Amino acid sequence: MTQVKTVFLLTILSGIFLAIGYFLFGTIGIVGGAIFGLAMNVGSYWGSDKLALRMTGSKEVTQDEEPRLHRIVDEVSSMARMPKPKVYIIQNDAPNAFATGRNENHAAVAATTGILRILDDRELTAVFGHELGHVKNRDILVSAIVASIATAIMALAFIGRFAMFFGGRRGMGGMIAMLAIIILAPLAATAVRFAISRQREFGADATGAEITHTPMALASALQKLESYSKARPMQVNPAVSHLFIVNPLGATKSQGQGGDSMMSGFIGGGLFSSHPPMEKRIERLNEIARRTGNYS
Repeated sequence: MTQVKTVFLLTILSGIFLAIGYFLFGTIGIVGGAIFGLAMNVGSYWGSDKLALRMTGSKEVTQDEEPRLHRIVDEVSSMARMPKPKVYIIQNDAPNAFATGRNENHAAVAATTGILRILDDRELTAVFGHELGHVKNRDILVSAIVASIATAIMALAFIGRFAMFFGGRRGMGGMIAMLAIIILAPLAATAVRFAISRQREFGADATGAEITHTPMALASALQKLESYSKARPMQVNPAVSHLFIVNPLGATKSQGQGGDSMMSGFIGGGLFSSHPPMEKRIERLNEIARRTGNYS
């Protein structure tokens, strides 16, 4: 169901992109927009991992430098039957972690020094199960596509500002429609991007629990990370905040349940939140534990 929701949201995002192109430039805008979007997708797919690691200050570490971290990543990779990803550390007391890479053979995981300090081995194993779940589910590809389309929408909205002053669509009605696009399209794109990110987190939680067979360890880790993130927000570029297992900018209390309907993330609280409500994630992990009988 998560995959269906993601495809649905991606379709909405693409529709917004093509509609703006058509409104601004007519039929040629659709063709040009599609070519531009494809070029951005290819570029972001091949380079997004390096950019994410650089923007987060991640440093690759060897087995000798971080033996505990390497040991746990080795174990989880074996459980997932995946090649071991490159291992990075972020010198930051705020506890968090993320994964990046375009596929299983070109992946990396990064952990802050803070998460190594507050989680035990069982919880840390569950966290990296979640992160390798992202890789296994091809979430990095989805994130690259989403980011590139959203960026293109922002660019078109910026172009629309100039179109208002240099011809554009004539008449009061056309001006009002143009103004609505300039204001509402970037907001809609951001909302859809965050909704897709939230669905990806639910999917990685489920896949991680399947890989390590420890849904309750992941629930325990998420509770700790949520608490610490509220008290100690991480200084990181908001553009990469959606990559982390919990919101590094300081989690906010959810308003409303969301997450179960097709339009979850649009209605109720958390419209512009990159992560789903923590209580909803833990509730789903509890359900996985009940369904599978894995209470560890």
